[in-house]
Amino acid sequence: MTEIPGDAEVDVTTTVNGRPVQQHVPARLTLADFLRDRLGLTGTHVGCEQGVCGACTVLVDGRTARSCIMLAAQADGSEITTIEGLEDDADAARLRDSLSRHHGLQCGFCTPGIVVAGCELLGRCGRAPSEPEVREALSGNLCRCTGYTGIVDAVVEAGQSADR
Repeated sequence: MTEIPGDAEVDVTTTVNGRPVQQHVPARLTLADFLRDRLGLTGTHVGCEQGVCGACTVLVDGRTARSCIMLAAQADGSEITTIEGLEDDADAARLRDSLSRHHGLQCGFCTPGIVVAGCELLGRCGRAPSEPEVREALSGNLCRCTGYTGIVDAVVEAGQSADR
């Protein structure tokens, strides 16, 4: 494997929320910092910076990824979807409504990561997910405010109300 000096820069070409992006960035720039600082997409939150809390969850080629422990260079050639890219997504709209109804929102710091992870599950399932499936899919997303019952109930309800 080739050693990359700490001050090396690389070209990153990707699609973010349907928009092509090409930038020359430090090789060690995290995807979270790329999204937030370079592209102004601040809906991706940075919490633990160790990939544990899930606040930085985004979709990379349709699958959840922790953007705080992934380098922007690793996303080269990928399609990235952030919470901002789910603004008009039907699953995300149902999930946001369900989270509100089930009191799955409080401080909101974890919410973008939970919505992204929930949408990945709903899109992958093709049917209403069971409570254990939701708990498994959200197991990497920590919430210090709500407990988890309302969040899990909201994802289950969003899946049940979808035209699947």
